[in-house]
Formats: sequence, C-alpha cells, structure tokens
Amino acid sequence: MKRTQVVLLHGAWFHTSSWDGWAQRFAAHGFAVRAQSWPERLDDLTLDELIAYHEEAVRALDTSPVLIGHSVGGLIAQRLLGAGLARAAVALAPLPVNGVPLDNAQTRLWSLLQHEPGEERQGTISLTPAQFRHTVANAVGEDEAARLFERYAAPAPRWLFTDTSVDTANHTRGPLLLVSGQEDRMVPDAATRAAYKLYGDSTAVTDLKQFADRGHSLVVDSGWRAVADHVLAWLAANGIGATADGE
Repeated sequence: MKRTQVVLLHGAWFHTSSWDGWAQRFAAHGFAVRAQSWPERLDDLTLDELIAYHEEAVRALDTSPVLIGHSVGGLIAQRLLGAGLARAAVALAPLPVNGVPLDNAQTRLWSLLQHEPGEERQGTISLTPAQFRHTVANAVGEDEAARLFERYAAPAPRWLFTDTSVDTANHTRGPLLLVSGQEDRMVPDAATRAAYKLYGDSTAVTDLKQFADRGHSLVVDSGWRAVADHVLAWLAANGIGATADGE
C-alpha cells in the first residue's frame, strides 16, 4: 500500500533543515516525507525558476503529493495546487499572492529580493541577527531567537521575485489551508486573511487558521508542534491520511 507523500517547501532566508521536526512528525504518522531543497545556484535565481524547479520534482513523484510550504514555499504550494499538481496544500505564513499588499515595513524587507527590468541579477541577501529577531522571531525570547538564527537562517537570492500570481478561482483543485501568525511581522495576518478572501469565488475547500501570539518563525520555534498537529488534523478532516485510502 502506497503512503501519501508530503513535500515540504521552505521559504526565503530559511534552510531546508527548518523542516527537520516536521519531517520526523509526519513520518511518525505514516506519511512519506520529503523536504525539498532549493537549487545550489542562488545568485541569479528567480521565483519562476524556483517554481519550475519544484514543479519538476513534484512531477517526478509517482503519486500526487500534499504540499506544505512556508513563506515563499507557501506561495509555491498554492501555485502548484492551482495547476493540479498536488492532492492538497498548506500555506504557512505565505508570501501574498495576486497583488495583496504588505504594509510599508514588510515591503521594505521583501523589496530586497526584487529587481527592475534590465537590472543585473546577481548576489544574495542575508538577514542580520537583528533583522531576523525583529521580523522573523519577534514572538519568542531573545535566546531562542538567537538559536533559531544560528540553526536555520540562510541567504536568499537577491533577485527572487517576479510573478506572484496564483489561480484562486480553480474549482477542481484539492483542499487548501492557509495559516497565519497574528504577530507575524514579515507576512502579517491581515495579508493572509486578504489572500484567503481571494479564494471566495472557488467552490474548492479553502480554510484559514490563525495562531495567536505567533510570528513568522512558527514552523521552527518552540510552538511548531501545535502548528504541525493542526495541519495533521486538517488533513484527516479532509480525508487525507498516511495511505492512499486515507488511513
């Protein structure tokens, strides 16, 4: 009997190891889990190229997977779900889609990963410990924020962002869960709620879960298990278990 495959997609400024706890927890529940890395070449990587990279990996699987993505990975999970390449998707603090705005503070940070037409694409951007603390790990203590930075922080491609559009009107896609942290300073709860409203024209299942007192580090900090367990329960509620028959 084939196990349901779960593909974990990390976001900008995070390392693949940010999924270590999730991979162990989902595997313990019987899922076949894969934490998908990014290409080794980051210097001139664009979002379209990153999506194509993940799409190739998903298409190579022998069954349609569940996609769980954080931040940029959450946007990509939505894009691939809308294209019919996933059984279901979970987008955790996802980068906003389809023109949903961020407020000024977040826009300034994300603008580090944008470029103008004709501008040379080269280099990476790393967050400083202070930026990581203020924007990513603001909902935890100083010591934990420092540990998270040392363990999980990674550079991001300087010219990552291009098209962030997603097919929100697809009626035939699988279930989608959007998750926000209400203290998130990188992708505010309001942005995730606004993205959720964009799916209102689709009859496919779309759910929203808001975690109080949680920031952008909700997938790696000391509260990550509660988030992961909510995702497991949501999958079960939508008939998606560790095996093809839902068990």
